[in-house]
Amino acid sequence: MDTTTTNEVILGLLTEAAAAHGAYEAEELGGVYDEEWPAWYAAHMTSSLAARGYRLATDAKASATSEGR
Repeated sequence: MDTTTTNEVILGLLTEAAAAHGAYEAEELGGVYDEEWPAWYAAHMTSSLAARGYRLATDAKASATSEGR
């Protein structure tokens, strides 16, 4: 996947997550600020990516190079 596509996918998912989290705070938390929002976003992004068939992968060669191996 090229970086333009990657950025578009992530931007779209973050935009969707922001809207969903706003609704969650309003409806489930009664408008109270969610102190645990990073965990909520992580879970939402994980399920959203999986639902679209994406998965995170590492490039072992790139990781080894960046770690000085």
